Amino acid sequence: MRWMLPVAGVALVALAYEQWSWPGVALVAGGLVMWLLLHFTRLMHILKTAADRPVGYVGSAVMLNVKLKAGWPLMKVIAFTRSLGEQLSPREEQPEVFRWTDPGGSHVTCEFKGGRLVQWTLWRPVAEETGAGPAAD
Repeated sequence: MRWMLPVAGVALVALAYEQWSWPGVALVAGGLVMWLLLHFTRLMHILKTAADRPVGYVGSAVMLNVKLKAGWPLMKVIAFTRSLGEQLSPREEQPEVFRWTDPGGSHVTCEFKGGRLVQWTLWRPVAEETGAGPAAD
């Protein structure tokens, strides 16, 4: 699947040369470079935002759990949480497991295979009884 994008780019350049000669190649190559720069700029913006927050932090683990969808790429999850996840799995091994924790102690553990979200689990701490409920007569 990763090979399709470069092949499509080469095919576009070849088609542009066939139709409009070198001006067409310049136009298509310029468009491809602009597309690459847009994606690179978005990636750098996401990583810069994530670098300003603690690793594995999320404002609300419950909201993260509700919003996640299977198939999301890791970069989309990082953009959504605005934080790099705490890596729980060994580096460079599949599946990759990351955790995001909120200030209340709840956390979401996400599993990624091939850079895509496969499954996730929410863990919430057990609420301690404080005796603040209705008084018994």
